[in-house]
Amino acid sequence: MSVSPHIVSDVMTHTVVAVGRDALFKDIVEIMDQWKVDAVPVLEGESRVVGVVSAADLLPKEEFRDTDPDRREQLHRLSDLAKAGAVSAGELMSSPAVCVHPDATLAEAARIMAHRRMKRLPVVSAEGVLEGIVSRSDLLKVFLRPDEDIADEVRHTVASYLFPQEHVTVAVADGVVTFGGTLRNRNLVPVAARLARAVEGVVDIRMDFAGPPPTD
Repeated sequence: MSVSPHIVSDVMTHTVVAVGRDALFKDIVEIMDQWKVDAVPVLEGESRVVGVVSAADLLPKEEFRDTDPDRREQLHRLSDLAKAGAVSAGELMSSPAVCVHPDATLAEAARIMAHRRMKRLPVVSAEGVLEGIVSRSDLLKVFLRPDEDIADEVRHTVASYLFPQEHVTVAVADGVVTFGGTLRNRNLVPVAARLARAVEGVVDIRMDFAGPPPTD
């Protein structure tokens, strides 16, 4: 049975395109275009992440290109106006950077991305040193696990643990786990479903037990 990817370091990309505080606007645009990314971490010192420059940070340069930045009705856009006049990564970046640690679970990383509406997160050590980057597509890699690997893990961590005396079968097709066989006491069925759903790569759970219905 192969090891299930559970944490960010299992799926993150180790090669990261980054810039320093002094990187110029045009250079940042060229780097993003060359590497086909829409955000780059900003580093200082020994690869410590101090911010992130995204395409959203660069767009005000074009948005306010023909606008007088002193117009009073635009005071609520002061941060964007400031970025419109920025020329370096240190002026453009969003800081502090939203990052994740390599030992964070994939679920934790997914929640941060969803809540912050981000497509990728820098992965940093406890000291803030850049170690990699994790994207939405990286988190989805868990669903590429072979069905038999998922079935083996569910058998070992769920079925044999909860139903050691029962004749319970586990089958997986396209990531969908189906529990079957004969089960006399079905009180643990909801627990089995919850534990199996926590296995990385599981798409859905189905129960196809023979025996009496669950008791209240």
